[in-house]
Amino acid sequence: MDDRDLEEEGIADIVMDDNSLASLPRPGTSLARPMTGSNRGAFNQGMRPVSSSGRPLTGFARPGTSSRPPTGQASVEGAMQGSRLGTARPMTSSGRFVRLGTASMLFDGSGEFINPEKMNMKKYATRPALARVLCEYLIYHDHNYKKALELASEASAVCSHKDWWWKAKIAKCFYGLGLYREAETYLRSSLRDGNFIITTLELCKVFLRLDQPKTALDIYKNSQEAFPNDISLMLGIARTQDALGQFAKALEAYRQILGVDASNVEAIASLAAHHFYSDQPELALRYYRRLLQTGVVNCEMFNNLGLCCYYAAQWDTCLSCFEKALQLCREDEALSDIWYNIGQIGLGLGDAAFAKQCFHVSLSANASHAESFCNLGVLEMRDLNYDKAKSLLKRAIGLSPFMHEPYFNLSLIYYKLGEFQDAFIYVEKALEVFPDHMESQELQTSLQEYFRMQ
Repeated sequence: MDDRDLEEEGIADIVMDDNSLASLPRPGTSLARPMTGSNRGAFNQGMRPVSSSGRPLTGFARPGTSSRPPTGQASVEGAMQGSRLGTARPMTSSGRFVRLGTASMLFDGSGEFINPEKMNMKKYATRPALARVLCEYLIYHDHNYKKALELASEASAVCSHKDWWWKAKIAKCFYGLGLYREAETYLRSSLRDGNFIITTLELCKVFLRLDQPKTALDIYKNSQEAFPNDISLMLGIARTQDALGQFAKALEAYRQILGVDASNVEAIASLAAHHFYSDQPELALRYYRRLLQTGVVNCEMFNNLGLCCYYAAQWDTCLSCFEKALQLCREDEALSDIWYNIGQIGLGLGDAAFAKQCFHVSLSANASHAESFCNLGVLEMRDLNYDKAKSLLKRAIGLSPFMHEPYFNLSLIYYKLGEFQDAFIYVEKALEVFPDHMESQELQTSLQEYFRMQ
């Protein structure tokens, strides 16, 4: 895992977070609640195609984002389960590293290579070259931050606390132990002794973990004065602005990245997704073809090409792209999304039976795919199977309470059945999730008129 990326949060990180400020009103300054009224021009749920069109896959996942639901609020339920069926998240973010330790450093296959608990750290601190290697071993292999901190502290004292490298390692140990403020102190001291990009990135990572993205953005931009064309700093700015909902600024940052590195995969994929959601599939198709030219060949790439070809009316290559995506797919979640998109194409072609079959296949690959449940509920509602439709939509709500479509469709069913009180309850929930949904507003107005007449 790249040191610059955030790790996934476990249940202990969420429940026992002493640095959480999510309960305070912080419009536009928190990663926990980025979508606020202050973010004008940001994407809303109307631009998130769930029940009306297919959705592109990014092809890359940044650690630290998969643990956050789309509302931006980490949940205990989400932390209890992994991204795939049958998997479990670690109790803490550092617990993940314990499972990543390999047996590649065993001595003759009969025991541990070294035993840190029996080592005299003061002795090794006087040998700089060996101390650095040993510190890296303790951090990246054993993930023993306590002993690594002891060694780094002793070695820093030997250097009269003037070596930026040891200060950065002390900060990394504090970060691994969850002591973010202490890590911040040592990283700032390290930057005063030597201005290096990796130290700046780790300091920004600390502030992102503290849920202070504005401070992280300021540090990124200040460091750009010394390193104006560094890709990692530019990517950090774009990612943070994207997480804050400042999509216009994030897109401009991604374009600047392409001006420096024309083959940056993350920038190209982000711009392609933006153009797709902006109803410009032809432009998105250009970016995805560029990714193919750079050597990115995976199921996500062909899934996105198939969607762009479909909405650009290039029928001859649409289905062949999806066939190639299915051949390259190795993950159940990606397989579920691909079949979901194929089902959307079936709906667009007017073949409801084929679409229903695709959604069932999608659920067989991932039983937690809420969008497939929602669309199956809509299809059952069209066939007047209201009881089954209500069951499917309630299942979708249980899996993804941040989606407004299941609430609205369920409200519509109750409205057709004459159960106006339940219809009003669910349409209000839909408007809580997505206040600008026109159909929900019209249904709410009709229900209010009915209640006034009674």
